[in-house]
Amino acid sequence: MDTTTALQLCRFLHDSSLMLLWGACAYLSMFVPKTLADAVWRMIARSFFLITAIAVLTMLAALPVTTASIGNGWSDALDAGMVHDVLFETTVGTAWQAQALAALVMIGALLLPESWRRHGLALGAGLGLASLSLTGHASMLEGWLKQAHRANDILHVLTGGGWLGALVPLLPILRLLGRPEYRAEAQIALRRFSNAGHVAVALVILSGVINTLLILKRLPTDWSSPYQMLLAIKIALVAIMAVLAIVNRYVFVPWIGRKPARALLALRLGSIAEIVIGIVVIGLVAFFGMMEPV
Repeated sequence: MDTTTALQLCRFLHDSSLMLLWGACAYLSMFVPKTLADAVWRMIARSFFLITAIAVLTMLAALPVTTASIGNGWSDALDAGMVHDVLFETTVGTAWQAQALAALVMIGALLLPESWRRHGLALGAGLGLASLSLTGHASMLEGWLKQAHRANDILHVLTGGGWLGALVPLLPILRLLGRPEYRAEAQIALRRFSNAGHVAVALVILSGVINTLLILKRLPTDWSSPYQMLLAIKIALVAIMAVLAIVNRYVFVPWIGRKPARALLALRLGSIAEIVIGIVVIGLVAFFGMMEPV
């Protein structure tokens, strides 16, 4: 595997794991009643321990892979001098240090009592996502415009990750909706998900449009440019996700009272489809985010 492909794979696994951790843990911590959140966490905890491990391991791998990519190939991956220069003399190194700090927060969260773990994981994953802005296209700008672009990048990844990651615990919540002891809290969690989802989707779209205009100064309509073509595909996929979210909320949710079995099945399938599309979007960004934005 060449160094560019390895770096793209690292970016994809790291970014997707952070988004899933942030969205799921933030949703359970802030919007789901505690008794239900505890029950859902017990159902998905093992998966999220694995996702945390992926986030940490890909963070560790990213430094030597980046060094190899900047240098003369794999022979430079573990060269002490090259690693030092990348770590302390580049923006990529600064971003890696921030990622390492976020990873330490996530590892520390696993040592907390069970009821606090998801709070700590949300904090660590959120910090990790925010630090992605240090190596984005905002780095090509100067002054206040650079800071505004970075702030918009942070808003984009946090709201996008919040939307995508929250869909994961939503699946067991839909399952628990049919159990009398959890029904009331599940209804509250679904209502809060819907309210927060409206805001998240709107902010993802708005911040995405702003990012596109800041980077390209126009819409991605030049199909001869690989960057613009992949960006346009990403925009189309996000639009499909938004349509699925609207259908789930305004078509299938009202069915729950009349056709509960069909409604819940449709909601689960729609949520799974959104998760799959969201992960494809992250993969696209990991790939074309390393291209020249022309």
